[in-house]
Amino acid sequence: MKPQDIIAGKSSLWIFGYGSLVWKPDFKYTRSEVGYVKGYKRRFWHGDNFHRGNNELPGRVVTLIEDDDACTWGVAFKVTGAQVEEALKYLNVREMVRGGYVAKLVDFYADGESRSPVQALLYIATVDNPLYLGPASPEEIGTRIAVSRGKTGHNLEYLLRLAEFMRKSCPHVEDHHLFSVEAAALSVVAHLLMAQ
Repeated sequence: MKPQDIIAGKSSLWIFGYGSLVWKPDFKYTRSEVGYVKGYKRRFWHGDNFHRGNNELPGRVVTLIEDDDACTWGVAFKVTGAQVEEALKYLNVREMVRGGYVAKLVDFYADGESRSPVQALLYIATVDNPLYLGPASPEEIGTRIAVSRGKTGHNLEYLLRLAEFMRKSCPHVEDHHLFSVEAAALSVVAHLLMAQ
């Protein structure tokens, strides 16, 4: 489904980010809230041959995998008026054209709020996408991240910024997958530095 179809006729929209959007939305928004979506877990199972890797060595970035018992923390951004069209135009290129993601509407729960959830748009990579790399051990994922680089920068920066966001904004949440991949990637970097 196209994001434009999801939000037809709406003057405002929440967009949920769980990867690089948490620190680099690159679109104008009215406000942002830290919180979570239910029914998904974040995994470094998607390849990136543009922003954080290339065709020979795709980087690894996060997508969401359905899991009824899980929740994923991130940031929701509220866009209103002209910001809606501008944000969707930008995200369509960033996530769907280059990234191979599809759009979905889900319930977003703001951290510490007792109010009802709001509907938020998010982007998920699907298994039928050619860039989808699938499951691997934290060591395998961390090694790929440690050595990959794309037009936006090093894949390691993506990983470290995401881990930093979780520690600062969601200190009560233990994201085992994220932190085990981070530890594995930093171990590879340490070995590479010692070998020089």
